[in-house]
Amino acid sequence: MAALSPRKPTEPSGRKLSIHVVTWNIASAAPPLDLSDLLQLNNQNLNMDMYVIGLQEMNCGIMSLLSDTAFEDPWSSFFMDVLSSLSFVKGNKGGVSICLKLYGYYVSVINCHLPPHIANNDQRLEHFDRILEMQNFEGHDIPNILDHDLILWFGDMNFRIEDFGLHFVRESIKNRCYSDLWEKDQLSIAKRHDALLREFHEGPLLFPPTYKFDKNSNDYDTSEKKRKPAWTDRILWRLKRQPQASPHVPSQQAYFSLSLRSYVSYMVYSISDHKPVTGTFDLELKPLVSAPLITLLPEGLWTMEDDMLISYSLSADFLSSPWDWIGLYKVGLRHINDYLSYVWVGDNQVSSNSGLYQVYINISDIPETEDQFLLCYYSNSQHSVVGMSKPFKVSWWGREEYCGGLEAFVSSPWPPD
Repeated sequence: MAALSPRKPTEPSGRKLSIHVVTWNIASAAPPLDLSDLLQLNNQNLNMDMYVIGLQEMNCGIMSLLSDTAFEDPWSSFFMDVLSSLSFVKGNKGGVSICLKLYGYYVSVINCHLPPHIANNDQRLEHFDRILEMQNFEGHDIPNILDHDLILWFGDMNFRIEDFGLHFVRESIKNRCYSDLWEKDQLSIAKRHDALLREFHEGPLLFPPTYKFDKNSNDYDTSEKKRKPAWTDRILWRLKRQPQASPHVPSQQAYFSLSLRSYVSYMVYSISDHKPVTGTFDLELKPLVSAPLITLLPEGLWTMEDDMLISYSLSADFLSSPWDWIGLYKVGLRHINDYLSYVWVGDNQVSSNSGLYQVYINISDIPETEDQFLLCYYSNSQHSVVGMSKPFKVSWWGREEYCGGLEAFVSSPWPPD
């Protein structure tokens, strides 16, 4: 187990973000009615900035894939109904990943499902290495994944408990004597002999093994196979080593620190033969970028009650495309295609002066409402949203928009306060 370092105070002009990571092998089950505990929605002391959710063994049959394509799979729909911003990954055996650029830092998220069975440990370790080798992200100057500032790696890793028999393991769990089991945990053993694996940290396993349970119960496997319990579901992280500052040179180095707040499982959920596991982290950093790629400004100018004038500026290193577009959304959007209206920046530009560009966006089909809105700038070359305004309201009397200047930050799905 990795010891946690004492939390350092946030440096001046730094940022502090809370990240909640969920991993769950759902065994093809449908979502339960309530996941508030899993997502910590009832915890008044937590205010999450980012949710990272990885599921394994989603129903990926042909009919399911066709249905999900047409109607959206139930788990994705459920989470997006509950959360206003969500990143999630989907797959079967193997690994899938997402690369984010957060305030100038590279963050990778990997969700994996490694080969099962106690005898296949070497195969699991081979897959672990292969997944790392295959992480070649497309994009401008994206470094090798081992040079990313943070890797969050989680999933059903399928590591088992060696040597001990079924009765000893179950008695140890019953008496909450986990320390003996840690010594025979295959992942813990592998880290003693693999230098790269040792660079991935994990919180203490202070919860019962998360596999294998009888479905709809908290009883470990009572079938004929009577599989031995194991901590198959894990959350790991790796921080890029930062160079040491010289005492003779003023420190200009980046500040990027991750600390684990909690690492727990949830016995209350019994739809699967696995229990879900979450890790809640505090990420403290000193931004490497001081200006957003795109700044969006709803100007409050309306024409014939049908159009709103939007002003926006680009950072010097951003390459725009005529196929870039700006969308108008209600706060709480679930998908980039949930726009109420949009405009192509190349075709609808009305003026350009001293780096400030202006376009009109049609709002004739938008009903009058007290809801809040957002503007998002989508980059065709980067295939992502690179600018987002802060929420604003519209005063429909006279079609006058009353918010001030709004900045959008590329560093996270939602701009910081």
